[in-house]
Amino acid sequence: MEPLRGEEATVGETAVVARGCRVDRAPVRGLLETDARPRFAWATGAETVAARGAAATVTADGPTRFDDVRAAAESLFESCSVQADLPSAARPRLFGGFAFHDGDVTDGASPWNGFPGAAFFLPSVQLTETGEGAWLTTVATGPDSRETAGASLETWRQRLAAVDEGPVGGPPGIDHVERTPTRGGWREQVRAALRSVERGDLQKVVLAQSLAASLREELSVPDALARLARTYPDCYRFMLSLSDGGTFFGATPERLVSLRGRTVRTEALAGSTGRGDTPAEDEWLATELLESEKDRHEHKLVADAIRDQLEPFASSVRTGEVSVRRLATVQHLRTPITAELDSDRHVLDLVEALHPTPAVGGLPPDAALRTIRETETFDRGWYAAPVGWVDAAGNGSFAVGIRSAVARDRTATLFAGAGIVSDSDPDREWDEVQLKYRPMLDELE
Repeated sequence: MEPLRGEEATVGETAVVARGCRVDRAPVRGLLETDARPRFAWATGAETVAARGAAATVTADGPTRFDDVRAAAESLFESCSVQADLPSAARPRLFGGFAFHDGDVTDGASPWNGFPGAAFFLPSVQLTETGEGAWLTTVATGPDSRETAGASLETWRQRLAAVDEGPVGGPPGIDHVERTPTRGGWREQVRAALRSVERGDLQKVVLAQSLAASLREELSVPDALARLARTYPDCYRFMLSLSDGGTFFGATPERLVSLRGRTVRTEALAGSTGRGDTPAEDEWLATELLESEKDRHEHKLVADAIRDQLEPFASSVRTGEVSVRRLATVQHLRTPITAELDSDRHVLDLVEALHPTPAVGGLPPDAALRTIRETETFDRGWYAAPVGWVDAAGNGSFAVGIRSAVARDRTATLFAGAGIVSDSDPDREWDEVQLKYRPMLDELE
C-alpha cells in the first residue's frame, strides 16, 4: 500500500488535503462534546485520539463489506495529500467498525438503527495525544481544500486552546432495567446449546444477553469514557456516534488484531472468574481459574482457532504463555499471539479472517453463528464486532467491541455473553454475564 502522497491528488475534481500542528494540550472531552457527527474516540495505554466531523465517509453492507471498505479506503488515501513533517500518529486515519453479522437484522425497535454493516469516516478534525506530545490535524475536500484545511487548523487550534473542560460529571443514574432473555429463558437457551454440543454439532457457542437501562438523566458519553479511563486504564476505550443513531461505547480488554508493517499482534481471551474481596481471595480465584478444566478447555479452543486463522497469512506464528488478565470486576485467561506475515497485507484482510473469534462466536464458526442467529432474541448490532482504525499504509488496530453499550436518548442498552462448552452450567454462565455487565453499569448507576 502506498502512503499518503506529498503532492496534491484528486479523485475527479475533488482534492483531499490534511494539515496538522503540534498543540500544548489535548482537550479530548472538549472536542467530543461538540454537536457535530460523526464522532469517534479511541484510547489505549499508548495513545488517545478524538475525532469529529467527516471529510469523507465509507459505508458497506453484506458479505463483501470488508473488501468494499478496504477498496474504498485505499482509493481515498491515494487521493489525499498531507504535509511531510506530521508524525505517523497525527496523520489522517479512517475510524469506525463493523456489525457482528453480515446481514441486516435490525428492526424498528432496535437500538442499532442507523448503524450499517460497516461504517468508517475520515475526520475533518482529529486530536491525537501520545507520550511524545499532542497534535491537531484537519482535513478538507474540494477545489479550495488546501486553503480550507489551513484555515480550519488555525480556527481549531485557537478554539481548543480556550476549552475549559471542567470536572468529569457523574453517572446519570438508572430508574429500571429490562433483561433479555429472562433467567428462565437463558437456562432454556443454554440447555439447547448443550444438546447441540452433545450431538457434536458444536464445540462451543457464545450466547449473549442484552440489558436495557432507563436513565434518570441524559448520559454524557465523553464523561463516561473519562470515568472508564480511571477504572480500566489498560483496556481499549472507544466511542462512535454516527450521523443518525445512538452512540456505541465501551472499555474492552480484548484486542482483535493490530498490524504494523508485517508484524501482527492479537490474543486469546476466554475463561472468566470474579475478583476477590481480599488479595488472598483474589489469588485463590486466579489459581482456580488457571486450574479449571472447563475454562482451560474453552481457552484452548480459542487460542488454537486464532492460530489456524492466522497461519494462511503468516511465515511464523508464536503463542505465549497462558496468564490471568485482571480487570476491576473480572479475571480472564489470556494468551498473547504474534505473527510475521509472509507478504504485505492490509489490516482489514486480517480483521475479516479473525472476526468473529471463538471468544465471541464459537466453533465451528458457521454452526455457531447459525445457532446465535436462531437463539438470540435481540439484535447484536456492533456488539462483539471489530471497532478501530486503518491508516494509509494499511496498518491499523482493532478491538473486539465487548464490555460495551449503545446509548440513545435516555436509554443505554448493554451487552455481555458467555462461552457455552460441554460442561457449562446455565446458572454459573448467568452469573458470569452479570459480572461482565459491571464495567458499563458502574458508569451508569
